[in-house]
Amino acid sequence: MAYIGNIPADKYQTLQKQSFTTSATDTYTLSYAVTNPQDLALFINNVRQNPNDAYSVSNTTLTLSSAITGSDTMYAVFLGRAVETVAPALSSVTNDMLAGSIANSKLANSSITLNGSAVSLGGSATVGGSNTPAFQANSNTQAGVSDNTATKVDFSNELFDTDGCYDTSNKRFTPTTAGKYYIYSYVNFNAVGIDKFHSIHLEIYKNGSAYKTVYFDEYDNYYAYAKTPFIGAMIDFNGSSDYVEIYGTFNVTSGTTHRFTGGSESSFGGYRIIGA
Repeated sequence: MAYIGNIPADKYQTLQKQSFTTSATDTYTLSYAVTNPQDLALFINNVRQNPNDAYSVSNTTLTLSSAITGSDTMYAVFLGRAVETVAPALSSVTNDMLAGSIANSKLANSSITLNGSAVSLGGSATVGGSNTPAFQANSNTQAGVSDNTATKVDFSNELFDTDGCYDTSNKRFTPTTAGKYYIYSYVNFNAVGIDKFHSIHLEIYKNGSAYKTVYFDEYDNYYAYAKTPFIGAMIDFNGSSDYVEIYGTFNVTSGTTHRFTGGSESSFGGYRIIGA
């Protein structure tokens, strides 16, 4: 039948069981109160007994229709207790069971972490976890730049660096953990309203060469105060020698006052997204 709202979670039931120390008697004490014999499955010598005919219950008292002996075995399963236990039993779900159940899903060929323990699903990727190494830096200087020349942006003020992978002297990030990283930057190209814009380029350099570029081209003789382009890219790092830097090219048609603005108006950062 259909349900309004969530379907009752009754697929993972844990039934309470009680084993008895038998003797030549017909009366025993139950661990849980029972009001109906049909809520209790009673087994004597591994044979299930007929409710009402073979036994009766009253609260926690079990009364047999005839006494048994000390050599008999008897146990009961509390069927009525199942409604209150709808979660899998503790430690009943193993890594192998979990991996097998989602082997054909989009998480296949990767691994996940449950309660701090890694669960391998095949493959070598690691989803989630800590997004480190990570860093962010800016500049405290108002750096004048040569016209139409690729110039490394002076991000020498380190805001944070989780693993010591950012070099403030070289203004470069060299992560020591292999994986895919998101690298980003924004730089304020400031012409102070005096120089005439022609174009500006902002670039992520990987291992000394341009990896990604964003740019703005303006009409010649166009006066502008400042522009702040943003650039971002997901980049693979080998965890040893790969590094990135930020370069900018400021091309003006006239004037000599253009510069990169420091402080919070320009920034450089990155963090790991996924393992190798």
